[in-house]
Amino acid sequence: MSIILKTENLSHRFSTASWAVRDINLSIEKTGIVGLLGTNGAGKSTTMNIICGALNQTEGRVFINGIDLQKNPGKAKQEIGFLPQNPPLYTDLTIDECLTYCAELRLMEKSKIKAALDEVKERCSLTHISNRLIRNLSGGYRQRVGIAQAIIHKPKLVVLDEPTNGLDPNQLIEVRKLIKEIALDHAVLLSSHVLSEVQLLCKEIIMIESGRVVFADTMDAFNNYVQPNSILMRMESPPQAAELLKIPGIINVEFLTEKQIRVYFDGNQDITEKLMAAGISQGWHLREIGFEKSLLDDTFKQLSTQII
Repeated sequence: MSIILKTENLSHRFSTASWAVRDINLSIEKTGIVGLLGTNGAGKSTTMNIICGALNQTEGRVFINGIDLQKNPGKAKQEIGFLPQNPPLYTDLTIDECLTYCAELRLMEKSKIKAALDEVKERCSLTHISNRLIRNLSGGYRQRVGIAQAIIHKPKLVVLDEPTNGLDPNQLIEVRKLIKEIALDHAVLLSSHVLSEVQLLCKEIIMIESGRVVFADTMDAFNNYVQPNSILMRMESPPQAAELLKIPGIINVEFLTEKQIRVYFDGNQDITEKLMAAGISQGWHLREIGFEKSLLDDTFKQLSTQII
């Protein structure tokens, strides 16, 4: 079975002075959503444009479903669906006209276009407005048309660049649901600089900063990248802060409520055993204890500073 997307040492520069992206190695082997995360200007859009054949790389190779994009661009692009950050929609056309034209651009067999059009309109909830001009659509519906043109030809890989940018809360929920449905039978590469968006949609994540990959792993690994330095405790008979500060390794204590305490420590991972032993010997009646997860923003900030 071919790997759906593979890049080898992908690099590009717009001038001789600096690299926009450098040695990007990505691999997507199955359906689902992979998040491409990074700050504005990190190189996400450049990477996506190269992967989709909209920009020729300076160095490196891209393979789509085993097909070399540079050697056989026509065949490779038939396996790609692309939604740029600004959807390239023809506003003077109706939804039907626009999607039909997009299907023809993908070199779909004419006999299959009508069935594909009906299927994609149903999937993207566009059937009831299919004769409406695109210029008269709301932002949410325009985004749906943009997604529809990206999947009408049933590509192996769907690339979405900031697909929820500028949507209102209701539109966000609808488009997120649609993207999750698409990921059931497509590999989706989704770019965003919004941490919460990636957390909601993706199980795997690739982070680019200053044109280089600084992280590639699961969302759980991203959440746990920064080692915790605080513990939450709930007890029936909590001690005074001074008693907790006597325990080696504890550097600060914060009472959140009368019975819930946040304890900051110096990185010693045996600290929970020390706290439980103290709780038993001193009768704190400990009910809950656990490391406090790092904030996504903390992880993002730390990774953003680790440029190779």
